[in-house]
Amino acid sequence: MRVLFWGTPAYAVPSLEALAAAGHDLVGVVSQPDRRRGRGKELLPSPVKARALELGLPVITPQRIRREPDLQAQLAALGADISVVVAFGQILPPEVLAQPPLGCWNGHGSLLPRWRGAGPIQWSLIEGDAETGVGIMAMEEGLDTGPVLLERAIPIGLLENAQQLGARLAQLTGELLVEALPLIAAAGPGPEAERLARLGVRPQPEQGLTYARLLGKPDFQIDWSASGLAVHRRVMGLYPGAHTSWHGQRLKLLATEPLVRRLADQLSPEAAALAERWGLPAGTPAASTAAAPTAPEPGTVLALAEGTGLVVATGGCPVLIREAQLEGRRPSAGQTLLQQLGAQPIARLGDPQDG
Repeated sequence: MRVLFWGTPAYAVPSLEALAAAGHDLVGVVSQPDRRRGRGKELLPSPVKARALELGLPVITPQRIRREPDLQAQLAALGADISVVVAFGQILPPEVLAQPPLGCWNGHGSLLPRWRGAGPIQWSLIEGDAETGVGIMAMEEGLDTGPVLLERAIPIGLLENAQQLGARLAQLTGELLVEALPLIAAAGPGPEAERLARLGVRPQPEQGLTYARLLGKPDFQIDWSASGLAVHRRVMGLYPGAHTSWHGQRLKLLATEPLVRRLADQLSPEAAALAERWGLPAGTPAASTAAAPTAPEPGTVLALAEGTGLVVATGGCPVLIREAQLEGRRPSAGQTLLQQLGAQPIARLGDPQDG
């Protein structure tokens, strides 16, 4: 098949590679323009553009595809049978969606209609979903509203962060696209409704619909009054950006474990032992303990777990901080983290006076 591929971040690279390895004729790659990145603000290509150039593929980088009719005509002239979109970053106009005879198809990292939008991986972790997955969807003008051709679910590990989950979903997206394209080719061209009927696509139900809204700066600030499980999920979902403060300096939290006894079988051995001591008994509501007069203030360092990390109070069960990065320092874990912070019990993270 003659494929026009649309993608920008590292998440989309495995899909590009999978389509190339499957022998499809990649007539072009469309990606976001080069951006200034890093401390030096060097102008760098997107991960997809960089990989496409390594593969010897022509790359197009529109500023705003909706506002560039000449570019739209250039894309049409490529004669692609199909467009494949994986995390491109712009909404395609109807004129572009209508170009390829076999349609435009999107590899989306969630189980639609849950988590339509740009951040499905982050929100599935923040909200504590037990599973997520990938859907291959026929594109429409609406945001991730099209019918689904193929879908595959995978479980989410309690200690899995957004980078790790994203890597698994990226590989799965590439696999499902390779599986989907022969089905789409076999169904053939024609009016869209007829093509989709031949494919037996699944319309998305309205039940279970959620949107992955854009994340803002306040989302990355840890609220220690939340439950330990909620704090942990935010750290995992926003990896590596969730942060708190420590004596006026920003402290990025990179790896945590919620000290919840009922989750002991999903924790590391060290955290499971700490959960037995610090976690709530099975069936005890977290709010009742957090509200007790003797409960420590959320964010208080409860204990230093030698060789492991800091046990910190929350609005529910405590959290074990295993790895973090103090402003201006390299990431550190375990005993190195304890030494770097010089933390002592009753010290506080996220104290307002610390900024």
